[in-house]
Amino acid sequence: MQSLEALARDARALANGEVVLSAAEREVARQLQICNACRYCEGFCAVFPAMTRRLEFGKADVHFLANLCHNCGACLHACQYAPPHEFAVNVPQSMARVRGQTYAEYAWPAPLGVLYQRNGLVVSLALALGLALFLAAAVMLKTSIWGAAQGSDFYAIFPHNLMVSLFAPIFLFAVLALGMGVRRFLRDVTPATSGVAASGAAANEAARDALTLKYLDGGHGEGCHEADEAYTLMRRRMHHFTFYGFALCFAATGLATVYHYVFGWVAPYDLPSIPKLLGAAGGISLMIGTAGLWHLNRSRHPSHGAAEQKPMDLGFIALLFLIASTGMLLWWTRGTAAMGLMLCVHLGAVMALFLTMPYGKFAHGIFRSAALVRNAVEKRQPNPIGLGSD
Repeated sequence: MQSLEALARDARALANGEVVLSAAEREVARQLQICNACRYCEGFCAVFPAMTRRLEFGKADVHFLANLCHNCGACLHACQYAPPHEFAVNVPQSMARVRGQTYAEYAWPAPLGVLYQRNGLVVSLALALGLALFLAAAVMLKTSIWGAAQGSDFYAIFPHNLMVSLFAPIFLFAVLALGMGVRRFLRDVTPATSGVAASGAAANEAARDALTLKYLDGGHGEGCHEADEAYTLMRRRMHHFTFYGFALCFAATGLATVYHYVFGWVAPYDLPSIPKLLGAAGGISLMIGTAGLWHLNRSRHPSHGAAEQKPMDLGFIALLFLIASTGMLLWWTRGTAAMGLMLCVHLGAVMALFLTMPYGKFAHGIFRSAALVRNAVEKRQPNPIGLGSD
């Protein structure tokens, strides 16, 4: 808890229109001042070259660098000033705390930022279960949930237009909320970088770095640290399984929408249709990735991250796994008496993901990509202090 002296100082600064750093932001600034004097980790990732372009660290700088950090852990294991040293430098952990704050601070609408602190594992799963029960109850108002549909027609249980009216507004709101949040973030961190719009080369570099997860290789290509000192590329690989599995599932849904509205081909689709192939590959990839990330999250050394963010991380991972696994089970139970119940469970999990998307771990990919864009732009500008190297 802040002392009365610190609170009074912050109050005076706010009254004078100054930008006040939170305790977590001040800690990042303190540690980066030490890192800037040492520079042993300068080649590890994008954070440290960007750090060398600064002599002090304001709020915008701290937010930018915290979201640029991929939490690979390499700098912690290489640092001579890490705990138990009295300087207590732990860049991955301090950056993780600030990242969580930026998600809440840039949430749109602003009052909903508190959901980042409440969107944990229990809440995510309870929301998915509650929505599944609601959908099942709606089905049981007109028929038995067991054997609700004759054959394999999903729309015999939930008409297509009803599903669109339920999911489209939630999804569009999630996209709008994330878009508004990252727009404010980019506007605020622009003074921390160059103030110059992204060029095609900078945008391409940022996209390549994001899609390949370049900075999860520890800066040397051998990977991150997890439970111990050993290097491993496991987290990078599991992120790839998860991201590209999600992308394939999203592509399957998008293509199915084109099939329905452009060609009049109504779901469900069978093999070897492209939506089915994309969905099956995406579902399997998503299950592998989320299972791996769950294990890594549970076993990783606590000094590598912020403990208060773990429930949110696990909630997001669990929802993605639930969506993938119930989607595969829905395919397996299609045409059986269990299809109606499985459809309700799957749709409940998807709706829960959409509802929590703007206020959960999904945001980290959006904000990190934005930070990578700003970093790619900044690298192409003259070094403002004439020190260090890019």
